[in-house]
Amino acid sequence: MTKGDLHLIKLCVGADSVDDLVDWRKRSMAIRKKAGLSPHTFHTTRMWPRREDELLQGGSLYWVIKGLVSVRQPIHGFEEVIGSDDIKRCNILLEPVFIMTEPWPKRPFQGWRYLKADDAPPDICSGSGLEPALATQLAELGLL
Repeated sequence: MTKGDLHLIKLCVGADSVDDLVDWRKRSMAIRKKAGLSPHTFHTTRMWPRREDELLQGGSLYWVIKGLVSVRQPIHGFEEVIGSDDIKRCNILLEPVFIMTEPWPKRPFQGWRYLKADDAPPDICSGSGLEPALATQLAELGLL
């Protein structure tokens, strides 16, 4: 799986671990399947990315969980949705694949942000070779 040059980064509010995120995503995928939609997981946001074409060239959504970038999901596409309040929103469609990254500290921020590939943490399998639990502990101590 290749990584693109541009990604998104987002705080994962409500999940305390990657396992929590995976469970949450499985539930959202089941909702989409029941509605007859594609089986991709999604994140709904108010803003449509202006750099959509770049994101669709191998971009991922990097999730920040409890102050650490920990995992990413490849972006599949974008779809417009209209909420019960008649406001247009954007569903960021994500592949149901979770790729662990080296845990990098990240301070809180609102919404999502663009993330250049050079500023993104490497995937665990291509990085330091540390076990995910050990890498997380080192990052929490500020040693990684």
